[in-house]
Amino acid sequence: MPRINVIIPAYNEENSIAKVISAIPAGLVDEVIVVNNNSTDRTAEIAQIAGATVLHQPLAGYGNACLKGIAYTLAKPASSRPDILVFLDGDYSDYPEEMPQILQPILAGKADMVIGSRALGNRQRGAMLPQQIFGNWLATTLLRWLYGVKYTDLGPFRAIRMGTLLALGMQDRNYGWTVEMQAKAAKQKVKYVEVPVSYRKRIGVSKVSGTVKGTVLAGYKIIFTIFKYL
Repeated sequence: MPRINVIIPAYNEENSIAKVISAIPAGLVDEVIVVNNNSTDRTAEIAQIAGATVLHQPLAGYGNACLKGIAYTLAKPASSRPDILVFLDGDYSDYPEEMPQILQPILAGKADMVIGSRALGNRQRGAMLPQQIFGNWLATTLLRWLYGVKYTDLGPFRAIRMGTLLALGMQDRNYGWTVEMQAKAAKQKVKYVEVPVSYRKRIGVSKVSGTVKGTVLAGYKIIFTIFKYL
């Protein structure tokens, strides 16, 4: 069985992080890594109590948190380094219990990267704001036109082989993380699959789509990133 680590970027998720960790199927993964992204609440403490390894990344940004988690896994001895990394959010909008479905195509040798698609799955009414739905449609349409790939979502719940991830040379430190991964995977002809996933209203307020500034900045960065890697 391949070694699997989960990386959960978390900023002020004290009300949800324990639920996320406890919903990961028992025995499925070797380590759950919560990257505390400069939280001002009890996120780190609660995550540790729930059984996760907690890392601290004082530099704000989703990509910064993901890069911190990746660096931690790479620093492990070769005998315990993960073969597969799973990424999901810490706000309990994803369904961690669906992780076996996310991993199955990789474990079966059918894919090297799996994107959990909220567009193909069951989405609770109001779980995604109109600007998120439009942004996803625009980004995936541009990716199809420019890169020739048929993504339906830039969903945060995803899995990827460690070797594949390293070959992508991920760099983005904030809003462009997910689209950078998918654009670079398209350029490198990475074998991918989309799996339908469920999605519910997050606990708390979104730090990105919940504000006008966050929405505008994220939209700009996503479009910029798509053209950047052509």
